[in-house]
Amino acid sequence: MAVIEPGKICVKISGREAGKRCVIIEIIDKNHVLITGPPNVNKVRRRKSNIKHLEITRDKIEIKRGAEDREVTEALEKAGLLDLMKEKVKITI
Repeated sequence: MAVIEPGKICVKISGREAGKRCVIIEIIDKNHVLITGPPNVNKVRRRKSNIKHLEITRDKIEIKRGAEDREVTEALEKAGLLDLMKEKVKITI
């Protein structure tokens, strides 16, 4: 299983935001994390998510734990991943 840590980019595989990328902001417990899109990039709001509903990717940005959406957007821009975050991923089961 992939390492789950703040700054990791994931793809939502379940729910109304399925197919959209998000960033892990904070680890809540062994089953849940706090994620954000951020909303001004791809409309994924900051919320608690079950790790079973996420597919972890190799991409990672440098942010501090509990970073604000503005800081996440700046880190994505610095890493050159802003366009990647806007693209929707096709989910196949």
